[in-house]
Amino acid sequence: MQVPSQLRDFKNFLYVCWKQLNLPDPTPLQYDIAEAMQSGDKRLIVQAFRGCGKSWICSAYVIHQLLLNPSLNILVVSASKTRSDDFSTFCMRLINEMEILKHLRPNDKQRQSKISFDVGPAPASHAPSVKSLGITSQLTGSRADIIVLDDVEVANNSATQMMREKLSEAVREVDAILKPLDSSRVLFLGTPQTADSLYTKLQERGYRTKIWPAGHVTPEINDTIYNGNVAPMCVDAQKEGKTTEPLRFSDVDLAERRVSYGSAGYALQFQLDSKLSDVEKYPLKISDLIVTTVDKDLAAEKYVWAKDPDLEWDSNVPNVAFAGERYHRPLKILGDHVEYTGSVLAIDPAGRGKDETSYAVVKMLNGNLHVPEAGGMQGGYSEEVLERLANMAKKHEVNYVLTEQNWGGGMFTELIKPVLNRIYPVSIEEVRHHTNKERRIIDTLEPVMAGHKLIIDPSVIQKDLKSVQHYPHEKQLQYSLFFQMTRMTQEKGALLHDDRLDALSMGVAYWTEQMAQDAEVRMSERKSELLDKELQSFTDAFFKNKGGGAVLKW
Repeated sequence: MQVPSQLRDFKNFLYVCWKQLNLPDPTPLQYDIAEAMQSGDKRLIVQAFRGCGKSWICSAYVIHQLLLNPSLNILVVSASKTRSDDFSTFCMRLINEMEILKHLRPNDKQRQSKISFDVGPAPASHAPSVKSLGITSQLTGSRADIIVLDDVEVANNSATQMMREKLSEAVREVDAILKPLDSSRVLFLGTPQTADSLYTKLQERGYRTKIWPAGHVTPEINDTIYNGNVAPMCVDAQKEGKTTEPLRFSDVDLAERRVSYGSAGYALQFQLDSKLSDVEKYPLKISDLIVTTVDKDLAAEKYVWAKDPDLEWDSNVPNVAFAGERYHRPLKILGDHVEYTGSVLAIDPAGRGKDETSYAVVKMLNGNLHVPEAGGMQGGYSEEVLERLANMAKKHEVNYVLTEQNWGGGMFTELIKPVLNRIYPVSIEEVRHHTNKERRIIDTLEPVMAGHKLIIDPSVIQKDLKSVQHYPHEKQLQYSLFFQMTRMTQEKGALLHDDRLDALSMGVAYWTEQMAQDAEVRMSERKSELLDKELQSFTDAFFKNKGGGAVLKW
């Protein structure tokens, strides 16, 4: 059948579909989404707010592509099989109900189920014209010219790092089943569920992103929050926050939804901004740290923290945190430099698997905790690893070595004892944990970091990123201490690897009981002690005790 020239433009076809469905005319925003879908980007991510009709538009797009070329094979993938079946069922109903599409209706010899169906003019093929699958289904063996992934990332499959990694690996299969043709396309539709979203990672793989939020954003917000990906029609400083869909959602309606959803829920579902939703989900913020040189023997009595742009570290200190998070220098350093109260080396041992043997040196003074060294190493319980840890304890003159007892029933402690006795004899203590690891780590670190009492040497951050470079590129950050810190949540199994963060929390937990000390009080006490010594020195110089009395010496 010869397709009328007017219908070759998808926007015109969308209008016809909307009329068939007894819907109002497509809105300017819906037309803008339609134009993006037919624009020809081989790999495109469409992010639009809930209720704007992006899935319906995409269903119409799938039918339009088959209208233009009935020999195409199209695969529809969603988070669940039911969701993808609903997509393909809707497509089939459009074909069966629209008179201009009657030539696409499958005949008796063709597939015609909601799981997979053919269109009438399609040639014989192993692959149906349209097939629906869940993201966890067996994608291998399928072949397609166009792959539509509709809401493959949802809250249930992206809550933890392990879930997100599993989802990311499943999506990689898309490239294996896409036909190697210039006309082949991959189209994602979705709403990000976290700042560490699959859609963010896909941009690193060459995908183009276009975003249609419910409310207008300013050019500055577009650049800083959305990396310039918001559709131009939704960027207007004069209309900031006002609806981008006035024909369907009024400003009053959006305000009601904001109240109903809450700020974080509204920002995620309607503004496509996951950062507010992550404020409580990811409680450990690097902006709460104080990053400055940590001496091996001495520390200042007090550090003053301030979130000032002038105090931000530049690119010399690599930042793997979420967008907007920055490391800060102290605003002021007060008091004298004095010796630490004490120092510990915390070790989280690992076997021969993928986990690391991780460590953190934590020194305490006046309620502040200083970290001059932290990281991880492979090798489990090899002699090389044990000697490196013993030499580290010697270098920093630690008072105690803490080890995780859970590994091997205390075997690691017995292995490192003779090495420590030979290199640096020091007391060693075992720590045994019974509570949920993620909650324990957050409960230990969050109050210390939020109180700006954790001080990190910049070299720790630099070495941390350098030390993971030997891992496969896509897994490097998973081993980074500061990546683990900023991605830790309360959910069990939140991270694939948390060894370095666990070692740091062990060292911090050791000093928790003494953290109640106030730096101001300690400084005052020390000044009083110095004054008493000066007075005593004066007394000794000018007075002498005779029979319990003092005689003035002229």
